[in-house]
Amino acid sequence: MAVYKLFPYKDDSIYSYYPSMNSGMDAISEIYNTITLEGTPDVSRFLTQFDSTEISDVIDNKINGASWTVYFNSFIASAQGISSDYDVEIWPVAQNWNNGTGEFADNPQTQDGISWNYSNYSGSGVWSMAGSIGTELYTGSFNSSYSSQGGGNWFYSGSGISSYRVTQSFGLRSNKDLNVEVKTIVSKWYSGSLPNYGFITKWEDSVEFTNSQYVQPVLKYYSVDTNTIYPPQLEFRWRDYSTVLTGSLTGSILTTTNIKLALNENPGVFYPDSINRFVVNSSPLYPIRVFQTSSYFTDLYFLPTSSYYAVKDLDTDEFVINFDTQYTQISSDINGNYFDVYMNGLEPERYYKILIKTIINGSTLIFDDHYYFKIVNG
Repeated sequence: MAVYKLFPYKDDSIYSYYPSMNSGMDAISEIYNTITLEGTPDVSRFLTQFDSTEISDVIDNKINGASWTVYFNSFIASAQGISSDYDVEIWPVAQNWNNGTGEFADNPQTQDGISWNYSNYSGSGVWSMAGSIGTELYTGSFNSSYSSQGGGNWFYSGSGISSYRVTQSFGLRSNKDLNVEVKTIVSKWYSGSLPNYGFITKWEDSVEFTNSQYVQPVLKYYSVDTNTIYPPQLEFRWRDYSTVLTGSLTGSILTTTNIKLALNENPGVFYPDSINRFVVNSSPLYPIRVFQTSSYFTDLYFLPTSSYYAVKDLDTDEFVINFDTQYTQISSDINGNYFDVYMNGLEPERYYKILIKTIINGSTLIFDDHYYFKIVNG
């Protein structure tokens, strides 16, 4: 029932038509195959790297041996030309690279970082198109008819792994956000058996360098340098659900849909490094009349085990953490129900709200009762 998000420390788009140009500070990361005024294809790919120390810290000190997975997320800024079903590929980069300080529209071009031709800066660090590091094999691809050698490189197989390729398919009306599971790659980074140079994102080979006016897909994503709330993320999810609802305590589980909830331990303001345990108090709205010597208000009730939480951005009404039967299940101890929220993945100086979902006697109830809080810089 835990979600933890990391943000990249560098990302960059590279362009076959501008082979020495750096765009390391651009607010957009993009992949495309477009046709130039000369009638030749121009290809763009982008690279994204997350810090190895932060990855190890999450796995060692937060997940602590629980079952986990991890997703690479990028959020769409604009899309065009997706007239058919196309696959986007994500691979682990095989060569160190320098972010640089350029932007796409710089005139003259900035060339102090990664580009289509070079991994370091203009004239330094030619991309190696094939080779190995230990047992890990890498390759690259370009079309000599339309581009110079380059475009990055990537590990494609290695010890115990037949292929590192991860894909997501996009169609005309599909959601264009990138959301792919990358546990195999991240596990290799964590173990040290694969060097962490980040991900490279590209169109499938059948799309890139296609010289047709009818194959010009463009996906533009917000980069880490965006001024929006949509930077790319490496999102860890793990299950640390626990419950005391066995034996006699099962008699305290609510069985009526007429209930009231209160969210306690919510001071309303948090710093980005905060971890908060929210407590969910629940009780029947209309108690059953019984004869007893103690006050009804001292009775402890629990939500059913099929209860979950979610977090929404208050302004955009978008889910930041969605309901998930594995990773946002609400736990319980002898004092009641609770769940933990890691605030690091939430953008500062914004308001958020918590939603509670529970399933009782086949009915799904969602409580959205102004459970608000704010993340502040500090």
